[in-house]
Amino acid sequence: MDENRKDLSRRQFLGRGVMAAGAAGLAAGKGFAQEDPSKIPSYNKDMEYRPLGKTGLYVSAVCLGGHWKRLKARGDDFNKNRYDVLTRCMERGINYIDACWDNEVRAYSRALKGRRDKMYLGFSWGVGEMRFADSRTETKLLATLEKGLKECGEEYTDLWRITMHEKSSDHTDAEVEEMMKALAKAKKQGKARFVGFSSHDRPHIKKMLETYAEVVDAICTPYTANSKTLPKDSVFETISKNKVGVFGIKPFSSNAIFKGSGQPDDPKAEEDSKTARLALRYILNNPAITAPIPGLISMEQVDNAALAVRERRELDKAELKRLEEIHKEGWAKLPPDYQWLKDWEYV
Repeated sequence: MDENRKDLSRRQFLGRGVMAAGAAGLAAGKGFAQEDPSKIPSYNKDMEYRPLGKTGLYVSAVCLGGHWKRLKARGDDFNKNRYDVLTRCMERGINYIDACWDNEVRAYSRALKGRRDKMYLGFSWGVGEMRFADSRTETKLLATLEKGLKECGEEYTDLWRITMHEKSSDHTDAEVEEMMKALAKAKKQGKARFVGFSSHDRPHIKKMLETYAEVVDAICTPYTANSKTLPKDSVFETISKNKVGVFGIKPFSSNAIFKGSGQPDDPKAEEDSKTARLALRYILNNPAITAPIPGLISMEQVDNAALAVRERRELDKAELKRLEEIHKEGWAKLPPDYQWLKDWEYV
């Protein structure tokens, strides 16, 4: 255990529940809402809205992740599910979708047809971005953006956040420079209102934000309900300094914290709904996270996420103990390709 972790252990952050001194004062719908609610897509008075870094956009405290891992529907049933889930998001005040692969962008663009102004769309056409060696130039990346927008009938995206290698430091400095040039040009051209990237590499995120502070508006990075902010040398220091928005992926540890199938009629549905709200409340206590972005597969899950925003924010000792037990059980069954989530306990 390094010194930062020892220090964290001593302080305990009020029993792991409070991530920052100001978090205790945050209440649902208060402290973050824009003066003019009419400028917030799908505004709902029961939802909390948070500024997305320096963009001027206000997004719901819980947003919609692009994945639908446990959704079994196919064909027309799948399209109806995505349409209905988006509709319920709008009704509950959830106003941002993060679509990180071509199939996700297609699905959500289709579901948004005729109501594009109701949601902010985060766009990443991963199959033609930084994870592929032949796509790591400004020209190729801009061509990917243009191709994706055209295929989906979109004139622009609210946030183009390029998908990098999870260990983004595997990219050379020259490749990162090309990516940043593409992001800046897309914003200048009006193809993307705001820009950013996804990475699971904390030291490299810090380096990129320090080097390209004038370019990056928002990032996507893991933040689970078992994550804790280091008391010093945290990546959030750089994030806060540069006023960068943060969408937290894997809030449910890739569903490892659940016992059921995610279906409304599952015997474990009620227990899993309580677990999900517990996890979201915990994450919402960190004001450095703009919003967690769980992949919601049913209208019931949308309702549950919105309910978490309205519930008492701080976790009591019993809830913190329960959350710790849930993660101990869940992380014991993480598959080999998700063991890296354990590296996100201290951020």
